[in-house]
Amino acid sequence: MSVRPDAAPAVTVPAPAVATSAAVTDTDPCCAAPLPVLGRDVTVPLVTGGEVTYAALDYAASAPALQRVWDDVAAYAPYYGSVHRGAGYLSQLSTDLFENSRATVHEFLDCRDDDQVVFTRSTTDSLNLLAAALPADCQVFVFETEHHASLLPWRDARVTYLNAPRTHGEAVRTLETALADRDPYGPALVCVTGASNVTGELWPVRELAAAAHAHGARIVLDAAQLAPHHPLSVRELDVDWVAFSGHKLYAPFGSGVLAGRADWLQDAEPYLAGGGASRKVARRTDGGVDVEWHSTAARHEAGSPNVIGVYSIASACKALTEAGFGTLVAREQHLITKVRDGLAEVPEVKVLSLFGDDSPRVGVISFVVEGWNSSHFAAALSAEYGIGVRDGLFCAHPLVRTLLGSDPQDVGECGAPEAEPGERSLNAIRVSFGAGTPDEHVERFVRAVKELVRDGAKWNYRTEDGRCVPAV
Repeated sequence: MSVRPDAAPAVTVPAPAVATSAAVTDTDPCCAAPLPVLGRDVTVPLVTGGEVTYAALDYAASAPALQRVWDDVAAYAPYYGSVHRGAGYLSQLSTDLFENSRATVHEFLDCRDDDQVVFTRSTTDSLNLLAAALPADCQVFVFETEHHASLLPWRDARVTYLNAPRTHGEAVRTLETALADRDPYGPALVCVTGASNVTGELWPVRELAAAAHAHGARIVLDAAQLAPHHPLSVRELDVDWVAFSGHKLYAPFGSGVLAGRADWLQDAEPYLAGGGASRKVARRTDGGVDVEWHSTAARHEAGSPNVIGVYSIASACKALTEAGFGTLVAREQHLITKVRDGLAEVPEVKVLSLFGDDSPRVGVISFVVEGWNSSHFAAALSAEYGIGVRDGLFCAHPLVRTLLGSDPQDVGECGAPEAEPGERSLNAIRVSFGAGTPDEHVERFVRAVKELVRDGAKWNYRTEDGRCVPAV
């Protein structure tokens, strides 16, 4: 891997020892091999005896790191140094790597020329940063269907929560009506997801952006579930900001991105006050301190940055781009069809959806099983089949309650509720997958669902510390 040729000094990090990419066929992209990921050969014990290769089907929470990303980071690690702080060779190399990663992300998102890329800890951190940068008297409009990361950060603004729409057209009309009725008519921000973390359904982002701009509002896109699955163009979608997390983009180490228009960010006080955000600090004659803050992305990146996390995001962006989103999307749709067709053969399974069966979606599917506590079902998938899924409300409580038709006051948590196996629970099961998922994992999942519904669990389970676990 080479850094920018115009950097000073010119330095080079050795290429990783292993180069990995998707195996793409010329005839059928659905037959392309999954991208190599860490943990693909990990085996786990089964309560019924023996071991099996772990089927990681919880990508929507955290996707496994791409082997390519891990190799890139390993190649850089011996050259790690302080960023923006040192005159030494490794510091210069690390600084260049950090800023080159910013350019890579800018290109990956197809940002406008004057857009800023700010590195954060996660999608949640990115949206809290933007919330702290809102102009005075800004009104925020957000659908109840959002993940808590985009539903909750707007505590210091006037927030209008919009009801869950049942069609794309209804979503646009609902937003247009809310924006037209706002009083007073001042700065406004719309926050919307690109792909639901519960249903996987794609939202009409371009149409919502047009509606927002027509009514003098700006829009931020929560792309946590969209960026790992689909090409994303800030220019084409015409959104003002986009936020996403590295850990869902096959990049470990706890980094995120907020990219978009610079003006609100430049006008706001730094998200964190400290070194890196400050350009000049001087004592006043009265004993106080005057501070001149950076106007670049550094304004909101105080402290020593997570250079390895940032580089891992850039590496993942390059790996996905080189693999080709056309191939990745086609293969994922192949897996989605396998799962949905398999679940459709089980009458007791109800798949959750806002927009209907024909709605475009990414590899995220949530469902409930008649007669089963969802936590019990997920525990049996893990303990008896070596399949990792998620159960709960997926940090999107209002949406899951709406989809389940429950009373808003019904008990439910992000994790398993305090309910014994067999008892009704306000939660669902989510299976999610992506570029690293082999066919065998989703086939095993479908087979396991059918067997559990038909034959029941082979083991006894109990609730322990809020989790359903095999009884000893």
